[in-house]
Amino acid sequence: MQQLKTRAIVLSRHNFRETDRIVNVLTPEFGKFGLIAKGSRAMKSRLAGGIELFSVNNIVFIKGRSDLATLVSSRLEKNFANIIKDIERVQYGYEVLKIIDRNTENEVEDSYFVLLELVLAGLDNLNLSLDVIRLWFLLKLLMVSGHSPNLNTDNRGVKLKDGEIYGFDVDSMAFFVQQQGRYSVNHIKFLRLLLSSSSPVSLASVSGAAQYAADLMSLAVIMRNLHLNS
Repeated sequence: MQQLKTRAIVLSRHNFRETDRIVNVLTPEFGKFGLIAKGSRAMKSRLAGGIELFSVNNIVFIKGRSDLATLVSSRLEKNFANIIKDIERVQYGYEVLKIIDRNTENEVEDSYFVLLELVLAGLDNLNLSLDVIRLWFLLKLLMVSGHSPNLNTDNRGVKLKDGEIYGFDVDSMAFFVQQQGRYSVNHIKFLRLLLSSSSPVSLASVSGAAQYAADLMSLAVIMRNLHLNS
């Protein structure tokens, strides 16, 4: 059988039989699929080190007749070790893995792998606000799923402008003028910056980023819950 090589991020894993593991991975070339890592729980197993959570791994596998592929070899490429130094980052890291798993089919485009690798890199940067990472991830997830908010015009098609205060209409994914609204144009500019940023790490030096992210977090969660599987 043909051996296939790829980069992989582990979404979940659980013990199987006495020394094996079932590992669910996301890859850029082959989408999402399950692997059986035979003997990976045994002492001195050469497979164990390359199927760690919060890491990028180089794997070689064989597709079988069943839904599960067989892991032939694995090697750790990049370990985001700082994540496990902070309990909140660990908890959110697990949440990210679950969100990606729930919102992807097996035949999924590589943009989800790129997004997951970037958000793990953001969580690994202990100088970056966790709220900024959360907001960046939720907005990017909406974008790759085809549900980006309108950040140029309001729900009537009028250009957003300085001096106005806005509310947000989730159904149209657009802002609207509201005297008692929660969002200024600066909030909207920050959203534009988030969506144009290739990585959350690039936002570390943005003045006021943590406060803007905290102000916008509930809005991002509402958008996600409406337009993605929760």
